[in-house]
Amino acid sequence: MRRVVITGMGAVTPLGVGVRPTWDAVLAGTSGVGPITRFDATGFSTTIAAEVKGFDPEDFIDRKEIKRMDPFIHYAMAAAHMAMEDAGLSIDAALAPRTGVYMGSGLGGLSTLERYHKAYLLEGGPRKISPFFIPMLISNLAPGHIAMRYGAKGPNITTTTACAASSHAMGEGMHAIRNGVCDVVISGGAEATVTPLGLGGFCSMKALSDRNDDPTHASRPFDKDRDGFVMGEGSAILVLEELEFARKRGAKIYAELCGYGASADAHHVTAPAPGGEGAVRAMAAAIADAGISPASVDYVNAHGTSTPYNDLYETMAIKTVFGERARSLPVSSTKSMTGHLLGAAGALEGMFCSLAIRDGVLPPTVNYTTPDPECDLDYVPNVPRRQPVRYALSNSFGFGGTNSVLLFRRFEE
Repeated sequence: MRRVVITGMGAVTPLGVGVRPTWDAVLAGTSGVGPITRFDATGFSTTIAAEVKGFDPEDFIDRKEIKRMDPFIHYAMAAAHMAMEDAGLSIDAALAPRTGVYMGSGLGGLSTLERYHKAYLLEGGPRKISPFFIPMLISNLAPGHIAMRYGAKGPNITTTTACAASSHAMGEGMHAIRNGVCDVVISGGAEATVTPLGLGGFCSMKALSDRNDDPTHASRPFDKDRDGFVMGEGSAILVLEELEFARKRGAKIYAELCGYGASADAHHVTAPAPGGEGAVRAMAAAIADAGISPASVDYVNAHGTSTPYNDLYETMAIKTVFGERARSLPVSSTKSMTGHLLGAAGALEGMFCSLAIRDGVLPPTVNYTTPDPECDLDYVPNVPRRQPVRYALSNSFGFGGTNSVLLFRRFEE
């Protein structure tokens, strides 16, 4: 089997612009959540989010092009730039048709939709709709722009599977390399939905934390006092390469992507299947795909949204997959610091798994102060933990009952 390794990373997150500042903030237990500044959130039941801060698209994109892109594309272009530079990869004519771009986004250009709907209604009707409206809006223009910038002429694929989108994108990108379709895949996700409609929709579903007076403690996965997730935004992109191709060009290797599992709950529009039945099958499939046993997994980066049912059923699913060993298996949710990046969450958390493997350190679940008797695993509470990691599992679950799980391995010759 052709092996798939990670050779480059880039990130724009609520914790920083770049992989290093984001990872440093995670290991420091820093929260990226605060009052919403993008718009006046007065009147919404939730007025907090994990917004990207200190980001200037002009650092990565020509000023003229910036105006023709939605913010989710800005984030993706910046993360791709950092990932390609980190990988030290250039795409020549021979490599171009062997390079794919696989990206995930849950909602695409939501702020663009809001902007031009307002222009149509209030500012002059159809003549106020930009010719760039559709290319700014649709989710596949993030990988489209990335492919154009770097000359990647292989498959260009977008997954829109809600909060599992970028995890699915990475898994499918891994398959493209394994199956000989590609030698390189630029893969990840991007999201920019901290907008009035995005916030209002999740508020109406009563899915968000309304701990508005204490934003840094609002996202508290697995804690008894959790009351909903916190919206996040940003992008994470990883460069995947076939091992022999990476070796020949002398690429550095962070980790190996060795397993992928996907499933459907076929149960409910928003609620996970009781007991995490669908999650169980996806985790088991990823472990089997890697050709290992559950006993080999050293760490689980949980979906861990800080919602009552997700955290309970994910805990139950982990117990089903790992049996008695689940009690001693470290599990953490980095959403406690980043918020929930929706379609970009899986790629970001896959990045965290790869860095945990590289550095031998487990990121914490912060804000874990009141244990829930029904969520009774080792959630690496509040501070990081030094521990060697050979295999790390990353869970991503989305509305519609879609599940995606990735398995990462320490690279060994």
